[in-house]
Amino acid sequence: MTKKPIKWTYLKYLFWFGPILTIMGITAQEVAGEWSPVSLALLIAGLLIIGLWFLLLDQIAPGFWGRRSTQVGTNAIIATLAMFVIIGLINFLGVRYGVQIDLTENQLFTLSPQSQQVVRNLDQSVKVWVFESPANPADKELLENYRRYGSNLEFEFVDPQLQPELAQKFNVNYIGEVYLEYGNQRELVQTISQGERLSEVQLTNAIERITGDRTDKVYFLQGHGERPLEASDEGGLSQAVSALETKNFTVEPLNLAEQPAVPDDASLIVIAGPKRALFEPEVQALENYLADGGSLLVMIDPDTNPGLEPLLSDWGVTLTNQIVIDASGQGRLVGLGPATPLVTQYGDHPITQDFGTGFSIYPLAQPVDMEPVEGIKETPLVITSPQSWAENTPEQQPLEFNEQEGDRPGPLVLGVALSRQDSSASPPSEPEAEETPEAEGEDTDEPEATETPEVSPEDTDEPEAETPEASPTASPEESPEASPSPIQTDESQAKEDEAESRLIVYGNSNFATDSWFDQQLNPDIFINSVSWLSKRDAQALSISPKEPEDRRINLTPVQSGILGWLALLIVPAFGFLTAGMLWWLRR
Repeated sequence: MTKKPIKWTYLKYLFWFGPILTIMGITAQEVAGEWSPVSLALLIAGLLIIGLWFLLLDQIAPGFWGRRSTQVGTNAIIATLAMFVIIGLINFLGVRYGVQIDLTENQLFTLSPQSQQVVRNLDQSVKVWVFESPANPADKELLENYRRYGSNLEFEFVDPQLQPELAQKFNVNYIGEVYLEYGNQRELVQTISQGERLSEVQLTNAIERITGDRTDKVYFLQGHGERPLEASDEGGLSQAVSALETKNFTVEPLNLAEQPAVPDDASLIVIAGPKRALFEPEVQALENYLADGGSLLVMIDPDTNPGLEPLLSDWGVTLTNQIVIDASGQGRLVGLGPATPLVTQYGDHPITQDFGTGFSIYPLAQPVDMEPVEGIKETPLVITSPQSWAENTPEQQPLEFNEQEGDRPGPLVLGVALSRQDSSASPPSEPEAEETPEAEGEDTDEPEATETPEVSPEDTDEPEAETPEASPTASPEESPEASPSPIQTDESQAKEDEAESRLIVYGNSNFATDSWFDQQLNPDIFINSVSWLSKRDAQALSISPKEPEDRRINLTPVQSGILGWLALLIVPAFGFLTAGMLWWLRR
């Protein structure tokens, strides 16, 4: 008897159970979050059915592998799988080695250079604890940006209700509190909410504050009608003082009429808007302080005489007591008058190096003139537009430029930074280097002159290696005295920094008052000036919050009317007219 061939007509449909069971197993694992016996059984059964299908395929469909359609289909499957592999590999590399390009004009999604510097300088681990759940994507992205620039910064989002012991450890009172942990130190950064997200400014300042071991003391001169340190209707400096305290500065008032000299612990002295003249002993005390390597920030408004002319003239600075008028029209766009210059040009200095073309505002300012003085390096900080001028008679209306009355055309300097190196801070190795060439080849019996530069190998029985500097052919450049060690260089540089006197003069103090302090770059101007004067050159300076650029178009009623007629009538009528002409020509 002949065996009947196996009937595969219906068995071939069993193949579909393979992919179905495989998908069911993978889905069960994704839902459960782990491989259970059920999900593994489904996956294995599906793969076995698919494998048996390929083994018995030749019997189910004889000649299947030799068909042209099979070869074309196989090539398509291989090409599709190769495409998925390539796409998967690209995505893997993109996630593993991600590169972000911020195309926004204000770099809204990029950390400021100051924040990048702070994170790179971390030599120990700093962890950010955010007691909020679920994690806000914007806050998480900001912390990821921090971690891209420094591996020593870590962060973790914590649900205080699920981890009450951790919340109790940090004394969390409200959901949304953000803490920094550095060694045994913990500090509250801010409390975030739906309306207030994590701030780069506050976080960077907190990192710098908790990791820094330096506290500088800033004295604000008082007793001559200066700006008060607390909030006041007369223009207090409470916001400026608070900003300095977040940067590890200690602020105290100073009255030189009560003590004859500047305190030894002063990092700098601030003179903010005096209305009356200082006494001569007070000016002399400030001059002595600068001569000893001190730093001074002077902010003087027009129509005042603080009596600082002797001090400022020694540095080549003159205040003209004129009013700066801005005729560029930029201030009018934001509601400012012509006597409130809007500045977008800055000098090449560490204080203003990251400002670009940002805005800063100086209400009722006077220009600061400079004359070169030997030994003093001066750099303009704030420069007005070419359309500005120094008005000599502001009481005459209307305000017009009149050179015959003493007005001066712009651009004008509203602030200048000056530094002077104390001559007594020169390295002590210089006199030794000068004695070396004079002692070469000279014979003397005096004990003072019997140092190693005079002794030659032929005149002594000691080994030559003990006096390498005594070679008569050695040049001053090859002499050890002529090339100080790195330790000596660092010590000399530190002494030079301590002995360097620094002075900043602004022809305005309004920009630092509570009414104007939070406007545009005004806080950066003030804080960066204090940081530079305190000789924090290696530390990050102030950071301005980034805001989206306002791209709204302000149209006059006439322009709005023209735009409306164009959109509703003129453009459609032109389209219909063009279509009618084409129809007429082709009919």
